[in-house]
Amino acid sequence: QVQLVESGGGLVQTGASLRLSCAASGRAIVNYALAWFRQAPGKEPKFVAGISANGRDTYLEGSVHDRFNISRDNARNTVYLQMSSLEPEDTAVYYCAMRSLRDSPSAWSGRREYAYWGQGTQVTVSS
Repeated sequence: QVQLVESGGGLVQTGASLRLSCAASGRAIVNYALAWFRQAPGKEPKFVAGISANGRDTYLEGSVHDRFNISRDNARNTVYLQMSSLEPEDTAVYYCAMRSLRDSPSAWSGRREYAYWGQGTQVTVSS
C-alpha cells in the first residue's frame, strides 16, 4: 500500500521561505514521476510542480517558476518543494502526488495522471 505523507507547512509572513517534504512508503519512488499540487480555499486543486523519475526534468507552474523548486531524494524516498518569496496568494493546502506508471505523464497538470495522493499540508502566508 502506497502512502504519501506531506510535512513542512505552516504560517509564515510574506517573503518567507518554506520547504515541504513528501515521504513515500510502500513503494520506492525511484521509477516514478512525482508532482505537487495546491488547493486554495474554494478552488480546485492546481498543479504547482513536477519532476521526472530520473530527476532530470522539472516543470513549474508559471506563477511559481522563479520562486519554487522541486527536487527528489530517492535514497530517502522523498520529494521536496522548496518555496521562497512566499506571497499571500500561495496560501493553500499542498499535496504531493505520484504516478503508478513508470512513464512521465502526458499532461503534468492533469490530476488523473497520478494514482497516489497525500493528505496535504497547510501553507498560510500572511500579508
